[in-house]
Amino acid sequence: MKIRMQLLSDVVFGSGESVPGGEDLSILSDEHGFPYYKGGTFKGIFREEMRNYLAWTMAEKDNIDTQMKRLLGIDGDDTQNPDKLVFSDFTLSDYVRQQIMAEMGDGQKYMVQDALSDIRTFTAISSSGIVQEGSLRQCRCVNKGLNFYSEVRCLPTDEELVKEVLSVIKWVGTMRNRGFGKVKLTVIS
Repeated sequence: MKIRMQLLSDVVFGSGESVPGGEDLSILSDEHGFPYYKGGTFKGIFREEMRNYLAWTMAEKDNIDTQMKRLLGIDGDDTQNPDKLVFSDFTLSDYVRQQIMAEMGDGQKYMVQDALSDIRTFTAISSSGIVQEGSLRQCRCVNKGLNFYSEVRCLPTDEELVKEVLSVIKWVGTMRNRGFGKVKLTVIS
C-alpha cells in the first residue's frame, strides 16, 4: 500500500542533531538535502494510535495485545514475522526530487534544504513577562504543503485495519505540542 502524507503545517522531522552556531534542532535530510521522515519513527506513532483504535473497537484487552504483537512486534524484538507491518521512509516523490535536482544541480545540499524548509526561532518568557536569558533556540522546520510518500507492507487481510488507523493519525514529528506536524494521511494505492 502506498501512503501520502500531506503537511498541513510546518513539521519538524527531528534528527536529534544540532548545527554548531546555528540550529539547535535540525531535520533529517539525505545526502542531497531532501528532508525525509523515518518509517520506524512513524511506526511508533502508528503503534500508539493503533492501540487507541483497538481499545475503542475491541472489548477484550487480550485480543488487543495479541493483535498489537502480531502486527507490530514487541519493542526491541527484531525477529522476522511475516504478519508484521513494515513502513518505508517517507520521502518526496521521485518526480519532485528530479525537478529540484535539475534546477539546482547536484552538490547543492544546503540550497535544496533551504528551499524546502525554514529556520524558526524560539525563546522562553519568564513569569515576569520578559525573555529568559539564554533561552534563544533555533529549529529547522519542513515547509507545510509538501507531500511525502511511504510504502507499507502488510497482509491483504490487514489492509482495512491499517487504513482505519492511518485515518486517525493527525500529528507527526517533533514539537507536536507547539502546533508543528499536522498532517493528512491518504492511502493512494
